[in-house]
Amino acid sequence: MRVLLKASMNTEKANDLIRSGKLPQLMQETLEAIKPEAAYFTLDHGVRTCYLVFDMKDSSQMPPIGEPFFMDMDAQLEMTPVMNAEDLQKGLSQLR
Repeated sequence: MRVLLKASMNTEKANDLIRSGKLPQLMQETLEAIKPEAAYFTLDHGVRTCYLVFDMKDSSQMPPIGEPFFMDMDAQLEMTPVMNAEDLQKGLSQLR
């Protein structure tokens, strides 16, 4: 299932990670583990935020995906099932 993960990082914790030089490595490790089809980094309500779109094969993947954000970045997470245009067309075709 395609999932949109939104991670809003704690500013103090992210600042500490940037000062120590650890944030780039943590993000690299996270991206390598999740293998997102898309990754975007921005601000949301004044907070460093990343949006990752990835394939979650089983809900048991939630802890290994989420815990690094919680433990290392003190982030708030949201995981939402999403569709691309092909998924939408496939779903709509089943309504007939």
